[in-house]
Amino acid sequence: MRLRGLRGEVSRQRLDRAPTLVSASLPWYYPAMKIAQSRVTAQGQVSVPAEVRRRLGLAPGSVLEWNDEGTEIVVRRAGRFTSDDIHQALFPRGKPKARSLAELDQGVRNHIKARHARR
Repeated sequence: MRLRGLRGEVSRQRLDRAPTLVSASLPWYYPAMKIAQSRVTAQGQVSVPAEVRRRLGLAPGSVLEWNDEGTEIVVRRAGRFTSDDIHQALFPRGKPKARSLAELDQGVRNHIKARHARR
């Protein structure tokens, strides 16, 4: 019988001699296994492990949000909004009234005149 361990395939005989490679109580596909660990520094800083950065698509300057969900604190990447969320934020009073192209052009002209008018 061949089992998959941390360093590739391991025979049953080798598993008996080196039980630290594969845990017999938890299968390799156990869903509740943790992805990674981080340590908090004296200044309260935390490093985000490489596997977590890859899964979340984090790059320098990415923002993480920390949410209190009962007995757990959940960390997720901030800034992922649907177009409906953005529309609701821009137009909280509902759908804006429809305007013609001539009205939009006149609005742009008025804005430019007001912005560049001498005071």
